[in-house]
Amino acid sequence: MEDIEAIAALQDPVRRRLYEYVAAQGREVGRNEAAEAAGVARTLAAHHLDRLAEAGLLESGSRRLTGRSGPGAGRPAKVYTRARAERSVSLPARDYRTAAELLAEAAEQAGLDAELRAAARRRGEALRGSAAPCGGLEQAVEMLAARGYEPHLEGVEGATGAAARVVRMRNCPFHAVAERFPPLVCGMNLALLEGLLGTDGPVRARMDARPGDCCVVVENSKNNGD
Repeated sequence: MEDIEAIAALQDPVRRRLYEYVAAQGREVGRNEAAEAAGVARTLAAHHLDRLAEAGLLESGSRRLTGRSGPGAGRPAKVYTRARAERSVSLPARDYRTAAELLAEAAEQAGLDAELRAAARRRGEALRGSAAPCGGLEQAVEMLAARGYEPHLEGVEGATGAAARVVRMRNCPFHAVAERFPPLVCGMNLALLEGLLGTDGPVRARMDARPGDCCVVVENSKNNGD
């Protein structure tokens, strides 16, 4: 029932806008910023943000948003981030997570990594259908967003010092199973995205694990790691 009550908290349109904004930032968000993004008064935003924290959808803390410390730095402000806990509702109750973990455990013990990656690549190709390989990073963002990866473009400095862009993803749809079987599931995820985006187009997917993000990034093929 707790998951149902938490998700029900998003029924209010203002509350949902605030939650979606905070979740999309991938960092702490203050009340003023959230209110401006949602187009509501600060007091109303504060009320809804606290309700989201009470429901377990956001986590709250406090810090000085001025970046200063000591006398005259001002009082710490309340800030919010998306809660790490996973929420899901199934009526009637289903337990696909246990089934996925059992299958992953069996595959790992049987050494079926290559077979799983091949199946994942075929599934990605099937999802793409007859469409051409992904045409660029912007299109990759759209495709990944549709699959729930929460992608965003990020600038990185290459070996030559020139800035390049990669697509990182704040959400891994397989997070719960990947935590228990990281090599197996991350390899599966990479193969799935290779099939979805294509391997002979202008973008490529590669492994680049970073705490808090999906283990895969997408970049222009011409980067070749530079």
